[in-house]
Amino acid sequence: MQSILALYASQPLWVWLAVAALLLAAEVSTGSGWLLWPAATAAAVGIVAVILPLPLGWALGLFALLTLVATFASRRILPRKELEPTDDINDPLSRLIGRDGETASVFVGGEGRVFVDGKEWAARLSGASTLERGMKIEVVQVDGSVLTVRAG
Repeated sequence: MQSILALYASQPLWVWLAVAALLLAAEVSTGSGWLLWPAATAAAVGIVAVILPLPLGWALGLFALLTLVATFASRRILPRKELEPTDDINDPLSRLIGRDGETASVFVGGEGRVFVDGKEWAARLSGASTLERGMKIEVVQVDGSVLTVRAG
C-alpha cells in the first residue's frame, strides 16, 4: 500500500492516465458506452492532480464526482438511438428492411449480391431483372439470409 501511495505522490498524472487507459480498453472490449466517461474523467483528474496537487482521497472523490456528472450529462445531451420497431425484437435481420445499400455484383436473372450495413448479402431483385455493380438499392424484404431489393 505504501508503494502505491508513493507512486501516486511522485507521478499522479501517469497513475490517472493508466487508470484511463485501462477503462478505455475495457470499454473497447465491451462496447457498452458506460466506461467511456470514467476513462475521460480519469484523464481529467490526472491533469488536475498535476496543476493542483491533490491527496489520493480528494482525487478519488473528484473522479467519482466528475464521472457522475459526465455520465448523466452525456445521457441528457447526446441523442439516444431509437430502434426501429419490428415484429420480433430478437430478429436483427428484419431491421434491414428499408436500409439502403449498393450492389456488390452484377445482377443476372434477378439474382446477385449486395452490401448493406457493411456486410455482403445474397439478394433477389424486385422489379427489374438486371443491375450493374455499384448501383444503389433498398431492402424491401428479408427471406432467411436472402434480401429482396429494389433499385434505389
